[in-house]
Amino acid sequence: LEHGNGRNIVPCLIEQDSQVGGISKTVNYKGNRMDIGGHRFFSKSDWVMDWWASHMEYDFAQDEQISYQNKQRTVANNAGLLHSKLQGKLQQGLEPEADSAEPDKLADASTGKMLLRNRLSRIYYLRKFFDYPVSLSLETIKNLGPLRMMRIGMSYMRARILPIRNERNLEDFLINRFGVRLYKTFFKDYTEKVWGVACDNISAEWGAQRIKGLSIVEAIRHALFSRFRSSSFRQKDVNTSLIEKFLYPQYGPGQMWEVVTHKINDRGGQLSLQTRVTDLDIDYQKKRVLRVQTIDLVTGETCWTDCDYFVSTMPVKNLVRMFKQAPADVVRVAEGLMYRDFITLGILLKKLKKSKYTNGEATNLLPDNWIYIQEPDVRLGRLQIFNNWSPYLVADSDTVWLGLEYFCNEEDDLWIMDEPDLVKLAIEELQSIGLIDASDVLDHTVHKVEKTYPAYFGTYSEFSKIRDYLDGFENLFLIGRNGMHRYNNQDHSMLTARYSAEAIVSGVTDRDKIWNVNVDDDYHEQK
Repeated sequence: LEHGNGRNIVPCLIEQDSQVGGISKTVNYKGNRMDIGGHRFFSKSDWVMDWWASHMEYDFAQDEQISYQNKQRTVANNAGLLHSKLQGKLQQGLEPEADSAEPDKLADASTGKMLLRNRLSRIYYLRKFFDYPVSLSLETIKNLGPLRMMRIGMSYMRARILPIRNERNLEDFLINRFGVRLYKTFFKDYTEKVWGVACDNISAEWGAQRIKGLSIVEAIRHALFSRFRSSSFRQKDVNTSLIEKFLYPQYGPGQMWEVVTHKINDRGGQLSLQTRVTDLDIDYQKKRVLRVQTIDLVTGETCWTDCDYFVSTMPVKNLVRMFKQAPADVVRVAEGLMYRDFITLGILLKKLKKSKYTNGEATNLLPDNWIYIQEPDVRLGRLQIFNNWSPYLVADSDTVWLGLEYFCNEEDDLWIMDEPDLVKLAIEELQSIGLIDASDVLDHTVHKVEKTYPAYFGTYSEFSKIRDYLDGFENLFLIGRNGMHRYNNQDHSMLTARYSAEAIVSGVTDRDKIWNVNVDDDYHEQK
């Protein structure tokens, strides 16, 4: 980067983990790769789409038609820069078929391709599969039964006629949009499984952050008219959870950041892995971060590094602890921030018990990317089928590679459970809900991630006190999910990084543009 005053800026990246990517990394276990948390690559931001395309080529089965400002252009497969080389904003109109690549085509993970994948997520409840988002399909009516459906409909009408006027919490937010019956059927138990607290203890702002824009009416409209739409890869005019295809790096999301890391190194940037920031040297009068202390987690060596700017993605609670002169009220709010931690178990299988059928013949897979486990008698939250994200994630295409996702806190029984006991629990739960036979398990691994989800309870309602204080330090920028204590998607986190970089280069000190990412835009995660 080149600063406005002519000085070159050398980015020094400090990463605590042994690999890049954060929660968007790809974990490799014996050639089987895990996507921690699942990362579909799509965005309402043209800049993000362009940025992805500038780093990884698209690998489609054929040349595709792309519409820019109503002008049709043919782009060859593997063309790479697919987006705004032309003037104007992208009007998405891709017409590709989902990639059918097989993992026997080996490629360098540092220069791999971006695939186009079919999106399917479903809910598993009452030992049956339901559409995600919930739709009023014949299958849904059959699974729920006419009496339960009638009660759901009456409850929804009541919520529309007599809504809760003051939405005090997430429960009020959801009831207003879906009615009490549907809320209790498909939202309450799962949400409380994810967050570990009752919905009436979670801020309604979480709903506005992640579930904005979708309703029963929207779901019905989509079901009625989707059959008449083109099969294009369209994003801008479709609610996030209704997007039916998505882009995906062939070796998982971490591949994108491995590619970027190579480019940063080639351009003179510095990356320190397995290194943790332990302290900051701060000029409280001039409101500047002067130096950063780090420790090498392998050698134990510590050192101080001067910095012109400090861009933080660490948990806000950890950052505020380094501000020794922070006001007591700011410290109190920071210490009261809460997080939800995350465990992914990789389970390798011969086959799934419930399988899809192709031309009347059973396969060893279900078609889903994700399955939301709504069953209240198990602690399992979500189930990923990595084969369906990308065939390159699985070492042997004849096996099934699953990711079992558990939500917990660092101090609770799941987090501290011995790995053999945790694996035993997971396998027993999958078998108890009828998805696998334990005898089909071939291998397994466990991966834990701390502070995966910044929570919208605890002292979060007072977070503005932290923001106001830290924004006063002219060379400090908070970005990303943990850096801002905000449940952002990966493209939102990218945009916060972009606006921070632009502010540094241009000398702008206002942070509003960074904080406004994913506040008033039309892109949210819906259910």
